[in-house]
Amino acid sequence: MKDLTLLLRERWRVVVRLAAWSVLETGQTFLLGYALARALDEGFLSGRAGVGLGWLGIAGAAVVVGAFETGRVYGGVAALVEPLRDRLVRRVVDRGVREADGGALSGLTQQVEIARDTFAGLVMVSRSFVFTTVGALVGLFSLAPLLLLVVAPPLAAGMALFVATLRPLARRQEEFLVADERLAAHLGAVCPGLRDITAGGAEEHVAADAGQRIDAEVRAARSLAHRGVLRVAALAVGGQLPIVLLLATAPWLLARGVSAGALVGALAYVTQSLLPALQNLVHGLGTSGSRLAVVLRRLGPGIAAPPPATGGIRVPPATVPSGTPALVLSSLTFAYGPASDPVIKDLDLTVPRGTRLAVVGPSGIGKSTLTGLIAGLLEPRRGTVRLCGHPVPGHTASAHRVLIPQEAYVFGGTFEENLTQLRPDPVPGAELLAAAEAVGLATLLERLGGPFARLDPAALSAGERQLIALTRAYLSYASVVLLDEATCHLDPAAEERAERAFAERAGTTLVVVAHRISSALRADRVLVMDGRRTEYGDHDELLRRSALYRDLVGTWSPTIPASSGAASAPVPAPARRPASDPALPLRDPDGVDPVACPGLARDGGHVVAHGAVGQMETSGDLRDGGAPGGE
Repeated sequence: MKDLTLLLRERWRVVVRLAAWSVLETGQTFLLGYALARALDEGFLSGRAGVGLGWLGIAGAAVVVGAFETGRVYGGVAALVEPLRDRLVRRVVDRGVREADGGALSGLTQQVEIARDTFAGLVMVSRSFVFTTVGALVGLFSLAPLLLLVVAPPLAAGMALFVATLRPLARRQEEFLVADERLAAHLGAVCPGLRDITAGGAEEHVAADAGQRIDAEVRAARSLAHRGVLRVAALAVGGQLPIVLLLATAPWLLARGVSAGALVGALAYVTQSLLPALQNLVHGLGTSGSRLAVVLRRLGPGIAAPPPATGGIRVPPATVPSGTPALVLSSLTFAYGPASDPVIKDLDLTVPRGTRLAVVGPSGIGKSTLTGLIAGLLEPRRGTVRLCGHPVPGHTASAHRVLIPQEAYVFGGTFEENLTQLRPDPVPGAELLAAAEAVGLATLLERLGGPFARLDPAALSAGERQLIALTRAYLSYASVVLLDEATCHLDPAAEERAERAFAERAGTTLVVVAHRISSALRADRVLVMDGRRTEYGDHDELLRRSALYRDLVGTWSPTIPASSGAASAPVPAPARRPASDPALPLRDPDGVDPVACPGLARDGGHVVAHGAVGQMETSGDLRDGGAPGGE
């Protein structure tokens, strides 16, 4: 609960506003019993019905004011609850996506919602009990101090008994949740294999194993229910015993000057205010509070405010020995099923730190699969992945890398919250603005109102969401940045600017699944994926060695915008191999190089082996059989 306390401390303005509105509830409770007592003593019992009705009217007006206060209170509770939910979701997503935790789905779909709902209920019942109790006790003292002596001791005893049950109840609640998770995990593993279980005759064994887990959950539920009996005892002592005492001591109270109206008012305080408030507290805090404590503990740390700032200095998450490669793949093999052909087979690759690597190849060849393996989201069938010297998957390795997929994630919140999501410490404003300027987000940031403007993800274009995700990665401490077509919705100039920002970022290794071949031209090294075969080298080496790379470069348009807002400037086309070394078999019937290029004799630009729409020229369709030109 320490993290929850820090969260409330961070949102202290909301807490103060919530308390201010709740003061009206104290007044409403006070008038409930006090006005009733005055209505009887000064009005109806004295033969002045008008006075009595006037006091009842005051009590009715207090109810109307209380209804108005309730609406404001719900708004304050929402301002506390939704930030908690957002923090928990970010924590679970971070654990599930960045650390490849398979149990994160349960945390996101069940435990986060438990925490959200129970925290809201906890705030409501706790607030109501405190302010209602204050109003009732002040009212009892105002009517007659003797009434307070009769009601307060059993109320305090009931509260003490209730508080004593909270810790054991939380332990039983956690045991029940653990048993429930184990049962769910077991059934999740068994259900997909029911056909094989039946075919192998293992029904009895599997049923017995599942039965043991069901029995364990039943025992945990019974133990939790037994502990719940103590809550009933606390409610009886604190809420119902005062009613009995008021009735039993009525003659004694009346003999000592307590009026009949005051006695009726005291009964109203206990039955209409204290008892309902205590019931809500016992059932809400006793059940929901213990569940909240358990869920927050199981979701792990990291939901509260970030730790103190470190001055905005970019430091790696852990020390990497000098000379350690950023990425090492050894005999890496992966397939999407036991009987499936490998998508990647026996891949060996070493990427030095600070390298800008482009991964190119036909669609569906396995480029995104490779980034998933590097990030630890997929497990190889064979081979190993080491990132900054650490095995993948692993917590240490995950701290060194950040993966941005094609569909960028932006959540409802401020610009600052989105951009600093991957930073454990506060980000100075100057650093945030500098990152936005470097990546190319500054214009959008200014247009939408600055770092503290709230974002509507549905109102953003796909390219704008990608710029936000890129800036978020830029601000992270990760030294290995994986861009899986993360710039595909940007124009060429914006894509170049974003890639250049990461290339100039100190100590960064950039792996780009290239959306455009221009990314490969800017890269230090290129990995060409062609089924199970791969080629690795710089641009010139691959032009000499890789037919597929020559093909990809040959279909690339050599004119791209030089920068955002500037006129398009021609970029020199890559050097071409001699025409005697074509990509396709020699002795073409037309006598032309199957892959057109600027260096091809009499090339009119219309004979292309793989054109923009993927078309192939038919062999023998050049009527004169000569070099291309006017055909």
